[in-house]
Amino acid sequence: MSGADRAPAACCVPLNAPTISEAEAAVTAALFKALADPQRVRIVNLLAAAPEPVCVCDMTGPLGIAQPTVSHHLRKLLDAGLLRRERRGTWAYYSLDHDNLRRLARVADLQGVPA
Repeated sequence: MSGADRAPAACCVPLNAPTISEAEAAVTAALFKALADPQRVRIVNLLAAAPEPVCVCDMTGPLGIAQPTVSHHLRKLLDAGLLRRERRGTWAYYSLDHDNLRRLARVADLQGVPA
């Protein structure tokens, strides 16, 4: 997915929908794939706990990984539509895209599904 179409979560249908098309399933799988890496889950957790956008340079220490690796994981999350990026000079600051995360939560909400 390119940066131009970074809002795939907006078009996902709940997993308990009566039917789901191949395209909808592919978009939903891409979201889950973006979160299928432990480092990416840690990045989402770090950003969720941050009161303001976080510079990539401030993530390397808490995550214990090099800046190029952090940037790689941020790109995957950004392309999936889960993050927002703000440029401040030469640095990029990241925050969660709360609208898309809420949509993702609704997609994965399986309450009411018979056990």
